[in-house]
Amino acid sequence: MLKSQAMLLMCTKIDKDINMRQAKLMGLVLLIIGAFLLYFGFNQANSTFGELGEAITGKYSDETMAYLIGGVIAAFLGLFMLLRK
Repeated sequence: MLKSQAMLLMCTKIDKDINMRQAKLMGLVLLIIGAFLLYFGFNQANSTFGELGEAITGKYSDETMAYLIGGVIAAFLGLFMLLRK
C-alpha cells in the first residue's frame, strides 16, 4: 500500500514539473510573438505612409494599433507565464 502511494505521489510531482515546463515554454513563445508584433507595429507606425496617415487623421491606422496592442498583451502574458512559479 505504501509503495503504491509513493509511486502515485512521485507521478503527481512529475506531472506538475512537466506542466510547469510547458507553461514556461508557452510563456517564452508568447513573449517572442509579442516582441515581433511590437517590432512590426513600430515599423509600420514610423513608415512614410504611417506618418502621412497619422498627419492627416491624427491617429494610427487600425492595423498598426492591432499590432501594438496585440504585441503588448502577448508580451505581458508571456512575461507573466515565464516569471510565475
